Amino acid sequence: MGELLKLPNIGKYAEEKLIEAGIETPEELFKVGSKVAFLRIRENDPTVCLHLLYGLEGAVEGIKDSQLSAETKKDLTAFFKKQ
Repeated sequence: MGELLKLPNIGKYAEEKLIEAGIETPEELFKVGSKVAFLRIRENDPTVCLHLLYGLEGAVEGIKDSQLSAETKKDLTAFFKKQ
């Protein structure tokens, strides 16, 4: 079991996408943050969705994506729409 899989919201799909993007540990994800991680993933797969970005942010914060604040979701949605 990879270390990334221990984070909330990170299943096999997200772990695979993160590793493909060069992010192989929780520490690396925490360092770059959800937005940079998402952009790196999107370079390899332009079809990734907003839900993945929510999941990455939840993983960084240590919570389920459903527990993200409305303000955080609004910020992430605006970021996603600009990409």
